[in-house]
Amino acid sequence: MSDLGARISHAVHAFAEHRRGLALVIAVVATLIAANLLAHFTSSLAAVIVVPIAAALLLVGGALAGLNWYDLGLTPRQLRVGAPWAAAAIAVVAVIVGVAVAIPWFRQFFVTDRYSSPSDALFAAFVTIPLVTVLPEEIAFRGVLQGAALKVFPRTIGIVFGALLFGLWHIASSLGLTGGNKGLSGILGAGTFGQIAGIVGAVVSTTAAGLVFGWLRYRSSSLLAPIAAHWALNATGALAAAAVFHLSN
Repeated sequence: MSDLGARISHAVHAFAEHRRGLALVIAVVATLIAANLLAHFTSSLAAVIVVPIAAALLLVGGALAGLNWYDLGLTPRQLRVGAPWAAAAIAVVAVIVGVAVAIPWFRQFFVTDRYSSPSDALFAAFVTIPLVTVLPEEIAFRGVLQGAALKVFPRTIGIVFGALLFGLWHIASSLGLTGGNKGLSGILGAGTFGQIAGIVGAVVSTTAAGLVFGWLRYRSSSLLAPIAAHWALNATGALAAAAVFHLSN
């Protein structure tokens, strides 16, 4: 009877843990949806502060729901282990972007007036991108969401789930994408088809990036690795856009 009682107690506890984990995943998704809408469809101030605030709230909520620093990939040991992965990710992304800029045909995809000023590109690469975009998004997606999802779903499903949400997260930010990129508008056009194709392309590419970031988070056990890869991708893109703008003018 004692053995049966222990098994029943364990099953009840496991069921309760699963329900709590699933509730956390749902809460994270709901918070991200609300943050995305507020950031993109309200005010310019909201565009800057909403996502970082949401990430902070998710950290607190995750902790209250039972996630610890290890679940988030943020223990001192995990950060040390993740450092070589982070350095490698930055190097790989920098080489790929550098090669793309060096090939004339690919330069058109970096042509945008957004980073026509080198100072704007530098500020974006080292201030705006890491503080407003990369850190909040990685804490939310690869930290809290993936930490919660892997307690509820098998590893592959948890990572793919997070990547799909990361791709959908970029729908709002990709509105008008082709109109602001001369390379894309030249190929897809600036009309309705081009706009839709740009959004679909953005969702697909960011979902793929989310898979890579999620894999880095799992493989390295550290949140530092996907943070570095995400920052490198966005920051080198901004710096490359500034370089291409001045090369073509």
